[in-house]
Amino acid sequence: MNNTFNNLVIYNGYPLSVVVAILFHIFVLSVLLYLQSNGRTDVLNLVQPSVITALFIDENPQVRNEQNRELQRLERTEQEQQRQIDAVRERAQADAAAQQRAEETERERQQALLVEREELQRLQEAQARLERERESLENQRREREVVDAERARQEEANNRARQAEEAQAAALQAARTESQLVQSATGLIQQIVQENWSRPPSARNGMRAILQIRMLPTGELVEATITQSSGDPAFDRSAENAVYRAAPFTELQQLPISIFNTNFRSLSLIFEPEDLLN
Repeated sequence: MNNTFNNLVIYNGYPLSVVVAILFHIFVLSVLLYLQSNGRTDVLNLVQPSVITALFIDENPQVRNEQNRELQRLERTEQEQQRQIDAVRERAQADAAAQQRAEETERERQQALLVEREELQRLQEAQARLERERESLENQRREREVVDAERARQEEANNRARQAEEAQAAALQAARTESQLVQSATGLIQQIVQENWSRPPSARNGMRAILQIRMLPTGELVEATITQSSGDPAFDRSAENAVYRAAPFTELQQLPISIFNTNFRSLSLIFEPEDLLN
């Protein structure tokens, strides 16, 4: 449309007259063809059409100016509409871009939330796995403690039993040793006293005197007391004299003090002759 108006302006409106003339000739030709097709051919005489020469008519300059102003107004209106359309299009594009950015931002946020949710779930699963492992380790530790406690109790019971057996064996060995020491020391004292005993002429077989003697750990004699008399004063005195002559019993110094206190702090000696002829 703009190009048509521009051509009209350029050629001062002459093309319009040409177009009108062409259209008129086409109309006349159409009428003649119509009449020829509807009439009888034998009576139809072709009539030479009149030629109408199109004349170029000068256009009024004022009208042309008005048309130019109208065309310019239309162009300005069209340009304003185009600017509005462009502005609307730009706003639409901006809105679409903003919408797209918002959608991308939302997608990124959703993706970040999904990643965060997956990370949180992974951390929760890892924490749950650690809790299960910790609980398993704790159960294993408790089981080991129970087993270790049972083993320690069994070992302690075995140790106590072994210690009791060792103590019993040691006590038995000590008792055996103590008994041997007591017997040895007692026999030695009796031998020494026997060697220092001079029996009186009044001694007879069957006579019996018992002396209770008290000694120190060094073997020194503290006292000798007749606890059972033989009935013969000379026999009793000979027994006392034998004990005093045999003292001190230095062999007792080698005995443990416990054995001495138990067996030799106070000792009974029996004087009973059995080898006399009368």
